[in-house]
Amino acid sequence: MSKSFIGIDVSKNNLDVHILPEALSFSYPYEPKTIKALIKKLKSFTPELIVMEATGGYEVGIGVALAGAGLNVAIVNPRQVRDYARALGKLAKTDKIDAYIIARFAKDVKPESRTQLTLKEFELKSLVARRQQLIDMRSAEKNRLSRASVAQVKNGIQKIIRVLDAQIKAIDDDLHNEIKNNPVWHKKLELITSFNGVGDNTAHMLLFSLPELGNLNRQQIAALVGLAPFNRDSGMMKGKRTIVGGRANIRRALHMPTLSAATRWNKTLGEFYCRLIAKGKKHSVALTACMRKLLITLNAMVKNNEPYNPKLCKITVDN
Repeated sequence: MSKSFIGIDVSKNNLDVHILPEALSFSYPYEPKTIKALIKKLKSFTPELIVMEATGGYEVGIGVALAGAGLNVAIVNPRQVRDYARALGKLAKTDKIDAYIIARFAKDVKPESRTQLTLKEFELKSLVARRQQLIDMRSAEKNRLSRASVAQVKNGIQKIIRVLDAQIKAIDDDLHNEIKNNPVWHKKLELITSFNGVGDNTAHMLLFSLPELGNLNRQQIAALVGLAPFNRDSGMMKGKRTIVGGRANIRRALHMPTLSAATRWNKTLGEFYCRLIAKGKKHSVALTACMRKLLITLNAMVKNNEPYNPKLCKITVDN
């Protein structure tokens, strides 16, 4: 009996399902009481893979439930499915992706099934994202304060900054307590922050927005974050190497640690950075290359369950 491939189109209120090769479609209300019934029905098809698009958080609950039931689940970037559908000539730019297209994508592309976040991990990931939003809002208010000349306007801005400060501190306290009470997270945080220049805030982003850290090889983790250079060669023309896609929030989180490591704290990364600059590379290009080396080093540290040591960093940089 051949195994099935299942596509689930997730929305706020509904779970639309299509199963191949059976060509069976059906829908369930997206409610806790119906998820068990859906899982039981899906298991009867012995699915090889279930694919859903990332839909801003709606996919998390059903994804956790399916993975917890022992089913292979892949949550993919909607752009991947849309590009696949467009290649098949199945939709125009504004057409909606449906469960059938997702099921065909599952069958033909077979995206890798990875460990899904638990509901608690998703909550903490959301807190980390919210913290960054508050930081950005506070920076904007501080810029406005520096240009304000009217006392009433200054007072209003200062009140908002104090509110933002309090909310940021509350999130920091929540994250600290949650990690402190979870031995796995606490150990991982200690490993990550053993690299001089990588602080708690960067570690929080890596813990909950890059749970794959330590579980992938160096090429995979770099590609996932968008730090794997792609060439633009064509025939005799040799184009520039560029980075494409990936998790921009992780690259942003690694920017300052990379800058401080390459210019102040880390001899190996510093020498690598200087070599690239000496070869005529732009600062931004050299810094991106250092960021890739930092990420690969952190990945190796977590994978090997060992804190930072210069030998590991040198091996990573030299290869």
